[in-house]
Amino acid sequence: MGSERVEMRKRQMQVHQEAAASVLQARHRMGNTPTNASNACCFCWCCCCSCSCLTVRGEDETIQRTTFEHRTEGTINCEESPKPTVEDARSWAMSFEKVMKSAAGRSCFRQFLRTEFSEENMMFWLACEELKKETNKTVVEEKVRQIYEDFISILSPKEVSLDSRVRDVINRNMLEPTSHTFDDAQQQIYTLMQRDSYPRYINSSAYMDLLKSLEEPPSEP
Repeated sequence: MGSERVEMRKRQMQVHQEAAASVLQARHRMGNTPTNASNACCFCWCCCCSCSCLTVRGEDETIQRTTFEHRTEGTINCEESPKPTVEDARSWAMSFEKVMKSAAGRSCFRQFLRTEFSEENMMFWLACEELKKETNKTVVEEKVRQIYEDFISILSPKEVSLDSRVRDVINRNMLEPTSHTFDDAQQQIYTLMQRDSYPRYINSSAYMDLLKSLEEPPSEP
């Protein structure tokens, strides 16, 4: 399951990159490379319907999103976290909950997810946590829109894997966005990471090397 997901993500990234390169080359030959393509759909802002303008803007968005992904890789939703102690790191093997409750744990686990091409799961979970802290209605609506575009829309290269039931719930919630619009989706992604990625992380060389580095006494000057 894990290796298949990694290969699928690699193929998806390759397709996005090749498509963007082809479109860009074609536009250079035609002499009409766009300078300021629009991000917004003219009929719906949540991308939950099949708008006619999607076809028109499809090529522009492929270029924009591919460029955006390369520019922000490894930087979106990054947390500042202290270096974990050896006791902290050892506790992560006890439960996934201990990883997710620790800023250092989330940071180290996220680095592992990046190697499996599934970092978007942690990015989405963190974005939902930030959304739930917001109380200003206008800001909530803007954050909901941004999260949808970044992680739910089928047009996004960072789309997370959700079943049809949860997607239906999201689309209903989008009619009246709140700080809990993505609660069901966040729980599903949490469960996915817990069952799929977490066991591999605890048995990975990345985790073992981290423990080893923390257990080693500091070298004398």
